[in-house]
Amino acid sequence: MANSTEMTWQQWEKTVQAATERYLTWRKRRKIARREKQKKKNPIVDWLDAIGSAVVIVLLINQYLLQAYQIPSPSMVPSLLVGDRIFVNKLVYGPELIPGMLKVPGFRAPSRADVIIFESPEYISSGPLKDILQRVIYMVTLSIVDIDRDEYGQPKHHFLIKRAIGMPGDRIRMRDGNVELRTPGEADWKTEAQLKADLGFTYPNTRTLDPAEYPFFRSAGEGFALELANLSSTEEQKKAIARYFVMNRDSSGSLSLEAFKLSDEIAIELWKNRTRWALEPYSAAYRETWRVLEEGQRIPDDRLFPMGDNRDNSRDARYFGAVRLSKVLGKGLLRYWPLTRFGAVR
Repeated sequence: MANSTEMTWQQWEKTVQAATERYLTWRKRRKIARREKQKKKNPIVDWLDAIGSAVVIVLLINQYLLQAYQIPSPSMVPSLLVGDRIFVNKLVYGPELIPGMLKVPGFRAPSRADVIIFESPEYISSGPLKDILQRVIYMVTLSIVDIDRDEYGQPKHHFLIKRAIGMPGDRIRMRDGNVELRTPGEADWKTEAQLKADLGFTYPNTRTLDPAEYPFFRSAGEGFALELANLSSTEEQKKAIARYFVMNRDSSGSLSLEAFKLSDEIAIELWKNRTRWALEPYSAAYRETWRVLEEGQRIPDDRLFPMGDNRDNSRDARYFGAVRLSKVLGKGLLRYWPLTRFGAVR
């Protein structure tokens, strides 16, 4: 019996040894074949393989994890400056499986005060194929090359970077250029400054307009309303209107849409519509516009209200309305260029 067991172990050892030798021989042959194949390989093809692999890796990282973006405008000053390059965390809110399509759930929804990147509701697509091509080139070049431009050669701003100020269910309004919010379940309005203090937020706001200017905007708005109604405006109102048009001329002397600041437009619209409603209380259009400006607008449950930190010079949700949560693509994570501004996006 002992001899039989000893023979069995010897056979097993021989089997294992033979299998190991066969594996090592196969591995050596494979290594030699690979080396010979590499020798025969065209250097150009080798380079193309390496470049193709690098491109695929960059695309996968940009599409699903981190994407590079360049800041195109001063709307987020001082948090982000024109030309800053940042990485955006795309995983946190859920990446798109394909650029522009099939967004998957993330780890959490955007929170108040997050710096977010989203698709501009004003963007006019050139077609799905060009959109995908543009986004691929933008990602592969780490935001250096952007082929998505208008007829004047300017970037079309497919994506915008702003701060999430109003959240689903909030009511939001502007008062003399300042944000006021009424959160769900609260009866009273709070200024943005009060809400920041309550929640411990420290993000900055830049104002380019002096609060002392707002009586002037009120006079201009009332004057516009009276002139639209073919009624006489006061001398003060005429001067305010004239001053407003002088303020908003570009360097050539022509009226420029770019020169109009957002906050003064809203202030003038507020007083213009309030005056028109007082003149024509039967007009549902003026009443509704005044009601929205006075009582604020409710942010739907599937949307948020992004705004630029540079409040008087930012084209944001005050123009195009609340943004769908499904269009929010990522959260600002890190400034990586210029090196002097390296640091977290807050």
